[in-house]
Amino acid sequence: MTGPWRYWVASGLFVGAIILGLQLHKDPARGRELSFTLIAGFAAGLAFQRTQFCFASAFRDFFRERERRVLIGLIIALAVGSAGYMIVFGARFPEPSLYPPDTAHIAPIGYHLAFGGALFGFGMVVGGGCITGHLFRLGEGSAVALVGLAGVVIGYAMGLSVWNWVYLNLVSSTEIWLPQRFGYAIPFAIQTVVLAVAAALVIDFTPARAPEAWAPSTLFVVGRRLFIEKWPGWAGGLVIGLIATFTYLRTYPLGVTEEIGRIARVGGDAVGILPASLHRLDKIRGCAAVTNPGQISTNAIFVLAFVGGSFFAALLAADFRPRWGSAGKVARTFGGGLLVGFGAMISLGCTVGTLMSGIMAFSVSGWIFLAALTGGAWAGAKVLGRP
Repeated sequence: MTGPWRYWVASGLFVGAIILGLQLHKDPARGRELSFTLIAGFAAGLAFQRTQFCFASAFRDFFRERERRVLIGLIIALAVGSAGYMIVFGARFPEPSLYPPDTAHIAPIGYHLAFGGALFGFGMVVGGGCITGHLFRLGEGSAVALVGLAGVVIGYAMGLSVWNWVYLNLVSSTEIWLPQRFGYAIPFAIQTVVLAVAAALVIDFTPARAPEAWAPSTLFVVGRRLFIEKWPGWAGGLVIGLIATFTYLRTYPLGVTEEIGRIARVGGDAVGILPASLHRLDKIRGCAAVTNPGQISTNAIFVLAFVGGSFFAALLAADFRPRWGSAGKVARTFGGGLLVGFGAMISLGCTVGTLMSGIMAFSVSGWIFLAALTGGAWAGAKVLGRP
């Protein structure tokens, strides 16, 4: 979409978001929570779109093309978020040995993380997108992203249908929150070193590229760099890490599968593929599918605002282009979406909820999911072959 009128559409969207935020703020029970979630979701959608921050492309580009831009951004986001979480934890839970935070994404460890993470990684690379990737591309006008999201919902419902077996056979009762055992300083130091080593290995493995200069000076240049030009990976990682920190400080950890899971749960119930009860699913910490009849969930606000923020950013940068794909791409995206949705359900979250929010919270579950996802993404890159 080109032409000056796209600025009017973007301005209208921005004003509409402000009006909606003010209306949500009037809710006597959840006004501050919902209005802040709207702001955070909108900002996250803008940051993901401007950086093209897709976990699928981060791993696919690294394995297939030795391109490191998005992967370095992910490492920076994890480092910034870890520092931010440590500050929040230190203020809220000065004595971590007593109990783990009740809302942080500290999932139980078990084979379900390895199984679900590997399926997720394979599916996102072969299918061309993770859940957040499909969401911000939806804001760019991609109809194929809708197909991918439909596959995610169906795959999630399939995961729910076998959840009781998974829970009894693959999920342990152990949750490992590192600060509870070692305090805050040691896990933060170890995690910082691991991320620094990972960044060094990624840089060493990939060829040198032209440096991503991003030093705005005048107001015009600032506006152009923020809303027209693509952000460097490091800048996107920095912003996303800060958004993750403030979102956890004010509301809940970042995640996008809770509402998708709720839709899958309602749909699966309607067609009769789900068991009568789902073992402890509503009690386990993480980005799980919970029911909330009668009210819009906080996560739904975040997801809708995320797409709106991506749409806003795409309009300003002339990236909004309604488009379809070939039959082969549609089929591959849907199949990848099935694996992503199934893996997300089994792992109780996705690359944002289980991986990012889990690792930032110093949870071992996030690292297990990352390791399995990396293996699955490598296998998916091998299936795709060289570009």
